[in-house]
Amino acid sequence: MQGETKRPKLLSPRDAAKALGISYPTLKRWIYEGKIKTIKTQGGHHRLPESELDRYLHHALQHVEYPERRGGFRQVSARNQLIGRIVEVKVSGLMAQVTLSIAGQQVTSIITADAVREMRLEKGQTAAALIKSTEVMILRV
Repeated sequence: MQGETKRPKLLSPRDAAKALGISYPTLKRWIYEGKIKTIKTQGGHHRLPESELDRYLHHALQHVEYPERRGGFRQVSARNQLIGRIVEVKVSGLMAQVTLSIAGQQVTSIITADAVREMRLEKGQTAAALIKSTEVMILRV
């Protein structure tokens, strides 16, 4: 219909915590500290717009400019996905060493130099470490 505005999808704090992969008490603390914005219902309950979750899920940092074959690269089976900031990239021959800072800790992965070039990994970017068994992979987000 003409003149209708699309309302944002709102999530309960419990559903939002699950989507973010954090505990419910952590999300409630973020709400009370003003770290994450909510909308209050008439009954005084907090609801989070999906757009607010995007700030934490890093969807805004995904770029369409990558080749189509990379389009579904976030859909992987690894459950241990740690998002952090790239603090160092060392390329030597065919291999590269990428170090991420995640919650004050550093995670280092050895990947191919081609992967670093293809993903355009650089110091300061946001990336995710995908941990499966004894392997750590780097994913630009």
